[in-house]
Amino acid sequence: MIALIQRVSEASVTVDKKVIGDIEKGLLVFLAIELDDNEQKAKRLAERVAGYRIFEDEQGKMNLNVKQAQGEILVVSQFTLAADTMRGMRPSFSKAAAPDFSNKLYLYFCQLLREQGFKVPTGKFGADMKVRLLNDGPVTFTLKC
Repeated sequence: MIALIQRVSEASVTVDKKVIGDIEKGLLVFLAIELDDNEQKAKRLAERVAGYRIFEDEQGKMNLNVKQAQGEILVVSQFTLAADTMRGMRPSFSKAAAPDFSNKLYLYFCQLLREQGFKVPTGKFGADMKVRLLNDGPVTFTLKC
C-alpha cells in the first residue's frame, strides 16, 4: 500500500467538470493498493498518514501532524503509484491489486481516517479525475506499508 502525501494550502478533485471533493489546509493523499495489501496494512497506513508530522510548529519545524495543524485530508485513488518503472519505456501495473479489491481497501482506508475524526472528501474510484492542488512547501512524502 502506497500513499503519496502532499502538504497543501488547498486541493480539489473534479469529475465530469464538477468538484466532488475539496479541502483547504491539510493533506492530499494519493493512494495505491498493491497485490499483497490487506486491512492490517490499511490500518497502519491510515495511522501513519494521520500522525505524520509534516506541519510547522511555532518555531517553523515540521513537528505537527494534520490534526494538530487543524488540517483536512483529501484522498484520491491512484493505481499508477503501484507501477513498476524499472525497465523499458512503459510502466507495468502487475503489482497493482484488482479494481474490486482495491476499491474495497480504498474505502476502508478512508473510513479509518474518518474514525479518527477527519472529514475525508475523496475522488471517485476508477474515474477520470482532475486534481488541483497548491502544494505548501513544497512538501511531499511517500509512505508505504
